[in-house]
Amino acid sequence: MTDVSDAVRQQFDRSPFPRRPLDRSPQDDLPLLYRHTLVTPFYKRDGQVIDTKNLTVLDAGCGSGYKALALALANPGISIVGVDFSESSIELAKHRLKHHQIENVEFHALSLENIDSLGLEFDYINCDEVLYLLPDPVAGLRSLASVLKPHGILRGNLHSAFQRFDYFRAQQLFNMMGLMGDDVPDEMAIELVRETMNALKDFAKLKASTWTPKLSQDQERIFANYLLREDKGFTVPQLFEMLHAAELEFISMVNWRQWNPLDLFANPDDLPAFLGMSLPETSIAERLHLYELIHPIHRLLDFWCGRPGTVQPRPAVEDWTNWEAVRVSLHPLLKTPSTRTALESCLRQHRGFSLSEYLPVPGVTNIFIDSVTATTLLPLFDAPKSMSELVAFWQKTRPLNPITLEATTQTEAFDAVRDLLVTLEDLGFVMLEMRG
Repeated sequence: MTDVSDAVRQQFDRSPFPRRPLDRSPQDDLPLLYRHTLVTPFYKRDGQVIDTKNLTVLDAGCGSGYKALALALANPGISIVGVDFSESSIELAKHRLKHHQIENVEFHALSLENIDSLGLEFDYINCDEVLYLLPDPVAGLRSLASVLKPHGILRGNLHSAFQRFDYFRAQQLFNMMGLMGDDVPDEMAIELVRETMNALKDFAKLKASTWTPKLSQDQERIFANYLLREDKGFTVPQLFEMLHAAELEFISMVNWRQWNPLDLFANPDDLPAFLGMSLPETSIAERLHLYELIHPIHRLLDFWCGRPGTVQPRPAVEDWTNWEAVRVSLHPLLKTPSTRTALESCLRQHRGFSLSEYLPVPGVTNIFIDSVTATTLLPLFDAPKSMSELVAFWQKTRPLNPITLEATTQTEAFDAVRDLLVTLEDLGFVMLEMRG
């Protein structure tokens, strides 16, 4: 282990991350659970809804075990192996998972470059908030790739060089002040950061661009933003260069809906001539880079990747013709008793149903569907359904055309169900599989 990673390890030995109370559970933290469900990335890549039971997951850089707990809750039945180079973090992670009675989990104090010593391969690797601290992120990716199963998926992320620019300046300031040395207790350093930032005038750019009253009360965020050793930023082109060097293939951004450059223009159908002609021909990497140059709001370049050749192009759902072969599933995080109860309550009261309240997909907000349309979702809480089953259910629940008052035809029901599913699939609430 290098001197640089030793310095980082010592910092996390003193202050295991994340700093969550042992009894706190992410059970109701739906955004966190969504980021850690395995179903989404495999569906995103393969167009198939996987059964997560018996899959083996590596939580690389597991820290204090809070995200390993989220993985377990979001994916019932998986086996988890957590590794971290901080022994104190590993001990806390063991206590956390035992406290929450999570089985099929084990932890090891181990650096990423020695991960192959476990003698295991993994269906999914979660490497969250780690790569940007490594002396050589490509070496870290190569090490993880060496234990990834041929059809496995790796989630990693890097700090954004553009979004984090002001925080990197803050880290240089507090390093210059001597607050990031081993001889300064973390609690003292955090308090000195707080005092310094509060003492600055509000117009000072560092304070104006990074500091808020809410942040001043959050010790963990002060630590992670102002005192994090070896923190580094990267751009999208650098990310793709690193994946190529590690012989990995990009699948998607984890929050892909928030990376569409067309969303940044007032009229996407009337772009400036140069962009209008060139944008449709750009690569995924170029489109993502365009977004970060125009609107660098994402702290993380959060991505899924896998072995080369595993990503196969699929036709857009709206272009499908063989709908008779489609099987429809609710996203598993939406398919809960509490969500079903809420839906049934809305149906009884003839109220619209807020899907985004029960599954907070990144970049999707305020998604309401009317009570008649929402009825179509009810059968999916029991089991996945074929297109023909949903069309038949639509005809039963809406037997008359509300305009003509004539019997709803199969064609009308089919068109209505198809249009609904195309919209909900694009938003991430349902998953459509082409069977046979």
